[in-house]
Amino acid sequence: MLKYSGLLFGTLITLSINTMAQKSQMLIARNSVGKLQASFAGKDDAKKQLSIITEGLKSIESAEKDSKTKNWPETFAIKSYLTSYAAIIDTDAAASDKYFDAAVEAVKKAKSLEKYEDPAGLIKASEHNILIKKQDRGNLSYFNNDFKEALEDLREVSDRFPADTTLALNTAICAQNVQLYDESLKYFKRAKEDSIKNPAVFQKMSQLYVAKYDNEAAIKVLEDGLKLNPYNHSLTNDYINLLLDNENYTKASSLIESNLKVEKGNKLLFFLYGYLQQVSGNNPTAILAYNKALETDQNYFDALYQLGLAYINTANEALKKADADKKNQYGSLINKAQFALLRANEINPNDKKAVQLLMEIYTRKNAQDKVQDLQRRLQEL
Repeated sequence: MLKYSGLLFGTLITLSINTMAQKSQMLIARNSVGKLQASFAGKDDAKKQLSIITEGLKSIESAEKDSKTKNWPETFAIKSYLTSYAAIIDTDAAASDKYFDAAVEAVKKAKSLEKYEDPAGLIKASEHNILIKKQDRGNLSYFNNDFKEALEDLREVSDRFPADTTLALNTAICAQNVQLYDESLKYFKRAKEDSIKNPAVFQKMSQLYVAKYDNEAAIKVLEDGLKLNPYNHSLTNDYINLLLDNENYTKASSLIESNLKVEKGNKLLFFLYGYLQQVSGNNPTAILAYNKALETDQNYFDALYQLGLAYINTANEALKKADADKKNQYGSLINKAQFALLRANEINPNDKKAVQLLMEIYTRKNAQDKVQDLQRRLQEL
């Protein structure tokens, strides 16, 4: 009996020592958390902080092997806390990624255990650190044009911090670049709802709506952008072009007239105004507008081409008049059309439409040698 008692006593001592050892390891781990927090408050360098983390993780490694403490949520809460901070502060990319993976797994493990609680807020802090790391990783992928990888990280961070406009924008751009247009619109809308004023956001949203054949929404978002950025060149041009594409000529004309009062030297606005007048059959006003555009840029090909066409249309109208002077009017207008189209052809010799109009003019003038020359050039284009 004495021998047996001695053996039992020895076993109890061993159990007591092991229990004390594990409690000691957890105590070291807890102390590491306190030391790390003090180190942050004291603004110690990363090297010292990583030293504290390494010390704590050694104790956690022992605790993970113990049959009792390996199932404590606290064990993995501490592990996630230490590794998540290490992932942020370690400048070695490989080591940082390893810490990050360990932190993610530790959070998952802690939450899966019975009696999981987070009274000290370690898991909450760890999850915050994980998001910081994801944002850093996502931004790096973004600037390396790896938009698919960036989207995976930035999407989650933006969802957790919806008020961060930059995050929402970067996430939207990533989604757009990998052709997830609905996803892209979701994050652009988030940035827009946060009162962003950047005109590029409204332009991109409009483009996405057009791609979805939702022209009404595309027009509306540009109108919203113009309310915040009155007379912005890019927004105005996109808006006018979209109105023209949808044959909303009245609204487009009104907008152009309003903008011309402010931007009197805007050649594009004069060109577009001329075009609207031309499609409405008001060629004389169109000619005035095209000439205004050419005063700003005498090499403006589109204005020269449309000017030539407007002169031809006006010449055709002159032929219908009963006026005895209609022949002189016709000849003068055709000469002006010829001059404008020759200039356009000099600027862009490869434009087939300009060559075809010149052929029409020379045909009317019975200049067959020039018609044949242009026919040969047209075949080469």
